[in-house]
Amino acid sequence: MEISLLTLLYIIASVTFIIGLKMLSHPDSARKGNLIAAGGMTLAIFGTIFLYRDEAGNKLHNYAWIFGGIVIGCIIGTLSAKKVKMTAMPEMVSLFNGMGGACAALISLVEFNHLQHTLENSRIELLMMDAAGPVQATLLVIMAGLIIGSVSFAGSVIAWGKLNGKIKDFSFNGQHIFNIVLLLVIVGLAAYIIGWLPENASLIFYAAFVLSLLYGVFFVLPIGGADMPVVISLLNSFTGVAAACGGFLYGNKVMLTGGILVGAAGTLLTILMCKAMNRSLANVLIGSFGGGAKGIAGDTNKEAGHHKEINIMDTAVVMAYANKVIIVPGYGLAVAQAQHACHELEKLLNERGVEVKYAIHPVAGRMPGHMNVLLAEADVSYEKLEEMEQANEEFPTTDVVLILGANDVVNPAAKTDPSSPIYGMPILDVELAKTIIVNKRSMKPGYAGIENDLFYRPKTSMLFGDAKKVLQDLIAEIKSI
Repeated sequence: MEISLLTLLYIIASVTFIIGLKMLSHPDSARKGNLIAAGGMTLAIFGTIFLYRDEAGNKLHNYAWIFGGIVIGCIIGTLSAKKVKMTAMPEMVSLFNGMGGACAALISLVEFNHLQHTLENSRIELLMMDAAGPVQATLLVIMAGLIIGSVSFAGSVIAWGKLNGKIKDFSFNGQHIFNIVLLLVIVGLAAYIIGWLPENASLIFYAAFVLSLLYGVFFVLPIGGADMPVVISLLNSFTGVAAACGGFLYGNKVMLTGGILVGAAGTLLTILMCKAMNRSLANVLIGSFGGGAKGIAGDTNKEAGHHKEINIMDTAVVMAYANKVIIVPGYGLAVAQAQHACHELEKLLNERGVEVKYAIHPVAGRMPGHMNVLLAEADVSYEKLEEMEQANEEFPTTDVVLILGANDVVNPAAKTDPSSPIYGMPILDVELAKTIIVNKRSMKPGYAGIENDLFYRPKTSMLFGDAKKVLQDLIAEIKSI
């Protein structure tokens, strides 16, 4: 009866994962979907703790360790989530994702030691009875979980360091060839263990473990900062696949289902992100977009000309008497923690009869959905958020576009300059609006490391300053009109 009850709980939990994932696809239902999926995970965890039986019918007994780990993890996770600033959300997501990869790798380490102990006691019997097949199948799953989990963990830690500025982009001549050779060595070691069951398997196994960690580091190090949203999504799919391997090892259906869902969702999101940037995944991993753009802006600078500035008073007048305003949020908005001031400006303009919307580029910010989360924190209505395709249809009828800290996602070079590293990347066509106002701290290039020709065009005016301070001053000025 208990086994059937546990199976039922696993089915319910799996269904909640699917429903939650579906609800996460829309901002209006994302929060509820997250809670539903979390509820299913809680059900699966406690069902496993109290109802699981092994083949001999034994229950779990080390409750002190189990609940001690749960309590410590919950405290750390809750405090981290509450203390983190929205600007640091991408690196927190990357770090938490890395922890999932580490867990999958640890499962493989534990299960390999357990399997090795079994082999040491019955190696001759296994070989004589031709029972190596099931052992090799188990080793295949263990090695897959170890390699993928280790790469995900090490890569996520490097991504975390790059996002918070503690680790700089690093590459050397022939690094991609080095990475390929390193990966082939890892796969070769795994194949040797699985195919031949050598007596020194332990040494080879731990060598593969260390090399997988090393590969994860060198896999992410050369990738440029502008590609971090794609990298985070890809590493997330790795973690899902590694977790699914753990589900195979333990015959745990809900763990398998959850891992497959995460792996599939991460893979699809990675494909969509690449499509939004008009680049292949191979180009993302090899191209180092935003990671080595030294001097790329040189030729662009020669044609840049001079920019013109606008003050708060003139900006207030232009926006207060406009019919339609579209706000383009970027990472600069997140850095300044200006989302609440932005929402206040939106409400003030609405009161004056101005239609206000937000244009969201798929890769704006430092992780998938960064801008959506940022604006949701300020209670911006989901109906006002427009995806790139929708926004591009409205720019020709827009009086004012206010760009807050965005750069590469509005750079016309993506459409006009074949030599640009972002050429072919779909962008927000803000240049079609009647007036473009760009708020930045300075004229420094964006993450791709190239100048933005938009800043020097006749319809564009630069409004320099911290986004939060500028918006607060703008609100005060509009109120006085």
